Amino acid sequence: MRMEEIRRPDAATLFTRALRSEATTAGHTIDVTEIASRCWSSATFTGDQILLRIVIASTTQDGIPGILSWLSTLPEAAFCLRGHIVADLAIDSSAVIGAEVHATIAVLTLIDV
Repeated sequence: MRMEEIRRPDAATLFTRALRSEATTAGHTIDVTEIASRCWSSATFTGDQILLRIVIASTTQDGIPGILSWLSTLPEAAFCLRGHIVADLAIDSSAVIGAEVHATIAVLTLIDV
């Protein structure tokens, strides 16, 4: 197999990995229930629009308040994605269901050349 035939992970995969890492560091566990991704471009930029539906459980004593607090910090968090920049991140929705938080996250990434 030649090197140019090896596919690199797409922006959605890279972001999901980075989000899981951030969650683990904060003491939370994420289950991704849905991922949707599509190409996006403007006159000057190219990237991806990503929509994630996740379920978050906490392994810390902070429980639901800790999850909600962590979730509120995500739009300002710095995510390192190889070859991509997270240009925008929004929490579209969140709901507490039992001992979990169900959330929808919208992300816009730009290709970093």
